[in-house]
Parts: sequence; C-alpha cells; structure tokens
Amino acid sequence: MKLAGDYVLDSFAMLSYLGGEPGAPDVRAVLEHCETGAGSGFMSLVNLGECLYIVEREAGIAAARATVAAVDQLPIEIVPADRARAFAAAHIKASHRVSFADAFAIALAVEKAATVVTGDPEFQAVATKVGVLWLRR
Repeated sequence: MKLAGDYVLDSFAMLSYLGGEPGAPDVRAVLEHCETGAGSGFMSLVNLGECLYIVEREAGIAAARATVAAVDQLPIEIVPADRARAFAAAHIKASHRVSFADAFAIALAVEKAATVVTGDPEFQAVATKVGVLWLRR
C-alpha cells in the first residue's frame, strides 16, 4: 500500500486497529507513516468518544480506560470539537446520510486536506468530498 499525505482515523479504523480486526494491518501502516513524519494523523475527539462508549459497553470501564491509554501512545493528534468544527460537521450531516460522529471525521478531513481511514460503508456517501482509505471488514 502506497501512503501519502495526512490521515484522519474514524472510530471504525481505531477499533479495527485496537481489536486486531482485518483492517488492523492497514491502520498500522498509516500509523507507521505518521510516526516517520511522512504525514500527520488526526482523530476527532468525538470519534474517540465513540470508540470509548463502544469499548465500555462491550468490555467495561477498565477496557475503556485502557483504550484511552493506548490511543494516547499513538502518533496521532486528538482534535477537539470546537464551535467551528461542530458547525462544519452539522453542515455535512445536513446534506449527507452519515452519522453525526462520522460528520466530525469528514469535517476534520476537509479541514486538514486529509484522507479518512475507515471501513464504514456510510463514507461512500462522501467519497467524492474527501479521500477515503478503505479498510478490510
């Protein structure tokens, strides 16, 4: 896989990586790309929150805390959901059939001129708006 530029990980990508799912090797390659300085990695705080509620619901609060610790070690910037980003996500949600959390990942990718890393089929609705690196499911 040839990687170039910057990447935004959504919750699908992060959970795939942390859970050792089929898309994990591709996410690992993106993280290595970012670690070398060849590109930057980003994740919206909203998408991180989505990961945490899923992990806590499936495996408990201790696992959610471990997830935070693991994510904090990765070469990605967790980007806050400020007013401008919330408005950008709302605009995307108003015109595309995606979840509100996914709209934050899309808005962040647009802002950073980055490629979204996901396996979530909802992103097909915006594949002409942002680049998508599709993960195996």
